[in-house]
This record gives sequence, C-alpha cells and structure tokens, in this order.
Amino acid sequence: MKKQILFTLLCVIVVLFSCKPPKEFIDSIKQTPTPAEYKAGKVEVSFEGHFPVKYFTKKMTMTVTPVIKTQDGREFKGTPVTYQGEKVKGNDEVIRYKVGGKYVQSAIFDYEDGMADADIYLEATVWTKRKTYDLEPVKVGHGVVITPLLVSVAPNTGDLDAMIIPDNFQRVIEERTNAQIKYLVNQSNIRGSELKSEEIVVLANTIKSLKDSEDRKIERIEVSSYASPEGGLDLNEKLANNRGKSSENYINGQLKKIKASVSIDSKVTAEDWEGFQELVNNSNIEDKAIILRVLNMYTDPEQREEEIKKLSVAYKILADEVLPELRRSKMSLVVSVTGRSDEEIGRLAVEEPTKLNEEELLYAASLTSDNALKQSIYTKAVDQFQSVRAYNNLGYAYYQQGKYSEAERAFQKALSFDANNAIINYNMGLINLVNNNIDKAQEYFGKAGGVGKGLDYANGVIAILKGNYKRAAQLFGSEKANNAALAHLLNNDNAAARRALEGIQNPNATTYYLKALLAARTNNKSEYESNIKRACEMNPEYCPRSQKDIEFDAMR
Repeated sequence: MKKQILFTLLCVIVVLFSCKPPKEFIDSIKQTPTPAEYKAGKVEVSFEGHFPVKYFTKKMTMTVTPVIKTQDGREFKGTPVTYQGEKVKGNDEVIRYKVGGKYVQSAIFDYEDGMADADIYLEATVWTKRKTYDLEPVKVGHGVVITPLLVSVAPNTGDLDAMIIPDNFQRVIEERTNAQIKYLVNQSNIRGSELKSEEIVVLANTIKSLKDSEDRKIERIEVSSYASPEGGLDLNEKLANNRGKSSENYINGQLKKIKASVSIDSKVTAEDWEGFQELVNNSNIEDKAIILRVLNMYTDPEQREEEIKKLSVAYKILADEVLPELRRSKMSLVVSVTGRSDEEIGRLAVEEPTKLNEEELLYAASLTSDNALKQSIYTKAVDQFQSVRAYNNLGYAYYQQGKYSEAERAFQKALSFDANNAIINYNMGLINLVNNNIDKAQEYFGKAGGVGKGLDYANGVIAILKGNYKRAAQLFGSEKANNAALAHLLNNDNAAARRALEGIQNPNATTYYLKALLAARTNNKSEYESNIKRACEMNPEYCPRSQKDIEFDAMR
C-alpha cells in the first residue's frame, strides 16, 4: 500500500514539473518589416516565431498583444491573437505540447506622433487551470520609418501650384473696317450715291482719324473686285480689273488726304460663281434647288449660264435680285492698335481700375510677383466683371498666400459659373489635398484632364499618401522637385532620386533633408552630415526630427 501511494505521489510531482507553464515568452521573434514603416496613415507589422517542444502545456491558453510604446509613455495596442493547448476547449489555434508550433501574428496601428522612435513589444498573458499571469514583455523592434510624411501638399513646392485662367490681353490688336462698292451692269465707274453709303462714309472717316495717330497705324488694305458670271469671260475679266482700279483710286485718294502711302493688296475674280452659289443658297427663289443642281452638274461657265437661262422665270429673278449683288468691290482696312503700356496698366489697376477692360485688368495682375497685390487686383476684377476667370484667379492669389479657406470660396464661386472647367477643378483638388480630403481631391482631379503635367504631379502626391510608391514614381517621371525625389526614394530608386534632387533650382530645407536621406541610404556619411546641417539651418524643426529618424541610425 505504501509503495502505491509513493508511486502516485511521484507521478503527481512528475506531471506538475513536466507540465509547468512558461515564465517567459519565446525569443528569436522576427518582425517584418524591420524597422516598421509608416504607410498611408498606418503602421503595419507582422511577427513570426516558434513555440518550442514542451513549451505550451496542454491546458494552457496564451494571448499575445503587439504594443507600440512611445518615449513619452503612451501605449498603442494592436489586435491580440490567442493560442490554446491541446486539451483546452475553444476555437483558437492549438499548439501541441510534444510538438510545439508556429507563432504568426500581424498588427495594424493608426500612426501617431511619437511613433518614429517608439519601441515595439509583444505582451503575453497566460491562463492555466489554477492561475492567470502576464509574461515579461518582449521587445521585438524599435522605431518607425516615417519618410513618406515628407510629402508636401503646400503651394510653391515646384510641382503643386494652382493655375490661373489666362487673360486674352494683346498689346497690339487688329481692327478691320469693311466697305463695299456696287457697280451697274457692264460698268466700272463709282457712282456718287455709292460714296454716300454708310459703309463708305465710315471707311473714309476711319482713314481720316488715323492722321498723326501714334497708337493706330494702317497695317494693310485689301481690295477684292468681282464681275457677275453672266456675259463673256473676256468682258468680265476687263470689268473686274477696272472695278479694282477704280476702288484703288478711291482708297489712294483718301490716303492722300492724310499723307499716307500704303500698298494695296488687290485681287480680282472675273466670274463670281462662288458668290452666286452662296446668294442663291440663302435666297427664297422657288427653283433654287434646280439652279444649284445645274451648278454642280456643269463646270464650264458658258454652259452653266446657258442652262440657267433656260429657267426663264428663275433667271429673271436672278437678274433682278442676285446678279446686281455680285457686281462689286470689297474693301478692307486693317489697322493695328497699340494698347496701353505695362506701366500705365499697372498704375490704373491700382488707382483707377474702372478705366481698364477685363483683359487689361487680369493682365495687370500678371505684372507683379506680389501675391497680396495680385489678390487686390483680382478682387477689383471680381467687383467689376463677376466672371469665372476673375473668381478663379482670385482663388489662385489666396492659395499662393496660404489662405485656403478664402481660396476655396473663390474657386467654388468660379465653379458655379463653369462646373466642368478643368483648371478650376484642378485648383479645387489642390485645396482638398491641403485639407487632407484625399478622396474628394481625386474626384476633382478626375475632372481636370488636359491641364498639363501639374495633374500628374498632384496624382503623384495622392499616390504617395495612399502608399502606392511605384505609381507615384511613374507619375512624377523626370520632374525635378522634392515630392518627385521622395517618390523615387520610397520606390527604392536612389539614382532617380539623386537626379531629381540635383535638378532642383531653388533647394529648400526639405531638399537638403532628402539629400541627407539619400546619403544615409548610400552610406555616405560626409554627404549626410553636410546636408542634414544645411536642412537644420534652414528649418530648425528638422533638427529634432533627424535625431529621432531611424533612417539615420547608421550615420550617428
């Protein structure tokens, strides 16, 4: 009996000691990626390890929780995962005592400030039949790469700039004055009644007004003379030429009065079949379809005339209403008008804007690099003209100054005039980028096709924000700007990043910080030191960031 009791006691002792729950979590945990990385507002990591043989007792349950612990004491916990022994009744993954098993876990954290130099732990809680206890937390990683946060959505970054709708201002414009002289059949002399017509009087007065004018000069004079298509070709050629000469003589007489000498570009058309067809087509002649068909059927002028004369009633109407309109000379006076100087436009835009037309006032804003002054000028354009261009361009001036709420209101007003305008939609997309409304920004950019490379760069920024670095690099291409260099760095293309950085015309603090990152990634300590120093000098906020930036660990 004593032997049996002793044997039973021994078995209990063996069981107790051989099935003792672990006091420490497994070691040799692998974290992927190492270090952890910020991507699209998240920090996503996974862990792998192996539960050793006889580690996991048969009636044990273990819950493992990933935790990010910042240096200031904050903790962020991921979703826990639970494993159970082979004799536990439950639905969690079973780890067998004599075999062990694989440990796998993933966690996604919302990124928070301070995670850049935080530590990543695995915390485990064990339940057995008799008690519950926490294992010592295991540190599995340190730091989060936050390089994607260097993306900029601010104006004046070289690749993200709002756009104006351009003015149509032209310093020198052409004014054209047209007039026509009509002739009687088979005649080429100008009748007195024709010289009193309104068109001829206006033409004569326009020429007269050019005497001693400094800003209005005759550019050219065009005269086109015609004969109607009835009659012989030789006669019509002679008539057309003589009508051209009489018109030229009239013009030269007017030019002589202002002591101007201008060459006249004179052309003649002996038989104006083209004008004839146009007049017939626009008339109410009953048989016009037949007449037009004759014109299409016959190309010989004499045969055309003969066939048309066979339509006796129609031909009489043609002779009375159409042919007299073709016996003419058309004159066109082209005058170049030189507008106000830049100096005068700039002064009037400030002092007397109501004296400027819309094109001049919009142009005035382009004469200054002062965005506050641009804002003032565009505000006056809005007050005077209430146009889509004025509102959009006012929004541009606000945007350039960082006044995003005011810019958005101006762009919204512009959209109320033209909801499908690509430039305004592009500008609204930029505003939503600034406000971190990424999906809304994409919606606006979808309506901005055709605005140019700026749209690719804006979509490139969105690709960075959404963690699609390959797409971002493609969209930026060979652009020389900070965001482009960042896209190439995130796409692990150091050569493209270097080309982008070296091509930046006006490098800023971010440029030098990115150069320092490139130097760290290519293990060039001297370049790292010079560039990080320059970045911190230009923007002191980069100094504490660089001290926590895990990408620089090997350089320190």
